[in-house]
Amino acid sequence: MSRIGKKNIIIPENVDVKIDHRDITIKGPKGEIFHEIPWIIDIEMKDKVISLKPKKRTKQSSALWGLTRSLLFNCVEGVTNGFEKQLELVGIGYRANVENDKLVLEVGFSDKKEIEIPEGIEISVKKNIITISGINKQQVGAIAAKIRSVRRPEPYKGKGIRYVGEKVRRKEGKKALAST
Repeated sequence: MSRIGKKNIIIPENVDVKIDHRDITIKGPKGEIFHEIPWIIDIEMKDKVISLKPKKRTKQSSALWGLTRSLLFNCVEGVTNGFEKQLELVGIGYRANVENDKLVLEVGFSDKKEIEIPEGIEISVKKNIITISGINKQQVGAIAAKIRSVRRPEPYKGKGIRYVGEKVRRKEGKKALAST
């Protein structure tokens, strides 16, 4: 039994849900998300409440039951409130700006690194903080991880791109031997 899968999803007033066999479309004030339900999961909607149940009791169906419930809950949350991740640039001369549909990073390499901004994602830069927002939680997290991977924080000086609030474990540098 999936503890997460058993929970019902309550749909807010300003969100429309349309179920068509295995496909579900969720519309809200921030946008619209389409999601496909696995064949092993049954979906039912009554009075603005979505409930999921597996067709058979197997290990795979139990795992997919909880996963599907979490993904649908994230879709409802995304179209109502949206998701946001913030990255911080740490280092002298590290800069970022948005040009056309690309994020341009200057993070200590000889050339600028450009990352294309996918459709449905908004990126803004204020000083050394990059804010990524959108309605799809998976997409927001993936683009944040892609940006961070351009220059991960290094353990000696802590320079690089990190999530806001992320603690970087620092290492001690080489020590000079005392001469006698």
